[in-house]
Amino acid sequence: MLLAIALVTLAIAGAAGAKTVSVTITKNGYVPSDVAIATGDTVQFTNSDTAAHQVEFKTMTGVTCTPNPLVLQPTQSGSCTFRNPGTFSYSDPNVRGNTFRGTVTVTGAPAPDTLTLAAGPKIVVYGGKSTLSGVLLTQKAGENVDLLGTACGETAASKVTAVATTTGGAFSTLVQPLKNTAYTAKLRNTSSQAVTVKVRPRLRLGKVAVKRYSLRVSAAQSFAGKYATFQRYNGTLKRWTIVKRVLLRANSTGVAPTVISSVTFRASVPTRVRIRMILPQLQVGSCYLGGTSNVILS
Repeated sequence: MLLAIALVTLAIAGAAGAKTVSVTITKNGYVPSDVAIATGDTVQFTNSDTAAHQVEFKTMTGVTCTPNPLVLQPTQSGSCTFRNPGTFSYSDPNVRGNTFRGTVTVTGAPAPDTLTLAAGPKIVVYGGKSTLSGVLLTQKAGENVDLLGTACGETAASKVTAVATTTGGAFSTLVQPLKNTAYTAKLRNTSSQAVTVKVRPRLRLGKVAVKRYSLRVSAAQSFAGKYATFQRYNGTLKRWTIVKRVLLRANSTGVAPTVISSVTFRASVPTRVRIRMILPQLQVGSCYLGGTSNVILS
């Protein structure tokens, strides 16, 4: 009895009052093998044996385990969070006998829906795409999750798309932000934390003639009247150095909502030197990140 009390520890996990119960994996089995928790609580398994062990549940409905599958090397720990009530049987499929069997009894109402959301990459060049992905922690498939976006300068979120959850409650979709945009996932009355994808203007540097160059800047707004910086690479100093600043003037409309700001300019640099353009953060403002063009030879 004292051993069981020593091996089962309860810890407050967050403001919601969720708790964590510890189960130790020994060479003789799980200690304790049977535990009782409430919905939203977590069971942590720690392998104190000298051999690897696996914890496998007969059903994973409403159960989220990390790692998954729950294979633990000696001294490693893993955990499972239970969002639905019921009795969940588990075992080590690689060990015979009844010592490596146990149950988790979960009581209480089902835990509310919880959504996670992540973005990758978190920085794109204008026209590029990012993947939004997340998990519905109830692990239900076929749930329609709304993806909402709030672009820089907007005061309210608008629906970007809806995506259905798949096996394990996972979902993902591609987005193509026009400006820095904060995204959230929403299912009924539950929303995820916001993730932000930031955007750099697309800069294209070209050589028109000897000592004559052009720059085109594509974005969802005009950058006419802003200064871009022309740079050359100094092989001796091993760094980029400023040659001159050029003023973006002309605007042309690309495929809506794209606006192209451009300039043609002269610059005297040695031949076959690496050159590029920079549009600094101070010039692009708060709705974009600073941008860098392609590198060409003078």
